[in-house]
Amino acid sequence: MSTPQPICIIVGASHAGAQLSTSLRKEGWTGRILVLGDEAPLPYHRPPLSKALLTKEKTPEQIEIFKASVYEKAEVEFRLGVSVEKIDRAAKTVLLNNGEVLPYDKLALCTGARVRKLEIPGANLKGVHYLRTLADAEKIQSEVKPGGNAVIVGGGYIGLETAASLRKLGMEVTVVEMMHRVLERVTAPELSVYYTDLHHRHGIKILTGAQTLELRGTDRVQQVVCSENRILDADLVIVGIGVIPNTELAADAGLEVSNGVVVDEFAQTTDPDIVAAGDCTNHPNDLLGYRLRLESVPNAMEQGKAAAASICGLKKAYHALPWFWSDQYNAKLQIAGMNRGYERVVIRGTPSTDSFVAWYLKGNHVLAADCINSPKDFMTAKKIIAQNLTVQDSDLADTSLDLSTLIPKDSPATPA
Repeated sequence: MSTPQPICIIVGASHAGAQLSTSLRKEGWTGRILVLGDEAPLPYHRPPLSKALLTKEKTPEQIEIFKASVYEKAEVEFRLGVSVEKIDRAAKTVLLNNGEVLPYDKLALCTGARVRKLEIPGANLKGVHYLRTLADAEKIQSEVKPGGNAVIVGGGYIGLETAASLRKLGMEVTVVEMMHRVLERVTAPELSVYYTDLHHRHGIKILTGAQTLELRGTDRVQQVVCSENRILDADLVIVGIGVIPNTELAADAGLEVSNGVVVDEFAQTTDPDIVAAGDCTNHPNDLLGYRLRLESVPNAMEQGKAAAASICGLKKAYHALPWFWSDQYNAKLQIAGMNRGYERVVIRGTPSTDSFVAWYLKGNHVLAADCINSPKDFMTAKKIIAQNLTVQDSDLADTSLDLSTLIPKDSPATPA
């Protein structure tokens, strides 16, 4: 009698899930690979949802992470449109929402995050949307009305990117942000000023220090009521007020959870047969010296590779330098590092030229850099941060200085 093939079940057809599934074969896994996803499409890139996908510059097929042929070659199976309700660690099974019970030998949690909901009167009216999935983007597309009024609740990256896209599609757009400036939680005041000016130049109104109190309409949203009795006409409302990691499955199964599923540098949870990767994890990073949870495509992909290695009994630590990006109009922002705990900001270049860098420093070391249309400085910043080089403010600000000369010639390669 033949021995059943071992099976690895991946919960979540996400960035991390897609990368993990294909990396398993490269690391030597010979058993079955089954990916369970609650959406109908194959795994796709989420960043374009608020940009090229929303403006129809790209089709759903063009934002797929891997083509179907890649999964077929790696013998990756998919069950899409299903969700996992429960993990039984003792029996090593997962319970699906259709009542089916599936056994696993190894389990990977790539459950990502979900949108934070707006809890005010009128939040459930038609015309009120969130932007996290392909279906969300397609629904918003169907309701875009050139010349109509769109209100964006939340002045973070998703809100501002969506605002830019809707403006490009011909809508009148107002961004409502409860903090005193846009991007206040993640950037220095200099960046907030720049992005406010950028959006103003494109005809977008931005209200800061404004709380959204109520959405009004009989059946469909018609007005947004803000603090100080400001009332905005609205044909379409997009809410972008953050996300919540999907950790309930892990917590209910008794895994350690603390602002994400707690994993080590190998993407291993407190159960030796369960790994986790992506937006749902809280992981250590020795380059930064602390634990964190990242909402980042590069993090999801690289951590997925580490998780695949762990499943195959290999030890490949994940300690990549965090990096991110945001595209708004013709301004490409590339972020290297994390600015947590910075003491001052040094500006290189002139914001009015739409090409500059904001360096975040603590002592004589760079913690992070926000690079606007400055790809060369972004690549240099990654090396400076990863190698923890000692730098001078005057050098960082001097646009006549080639910053790559600050990198020792025998320096190691920068982590991904």
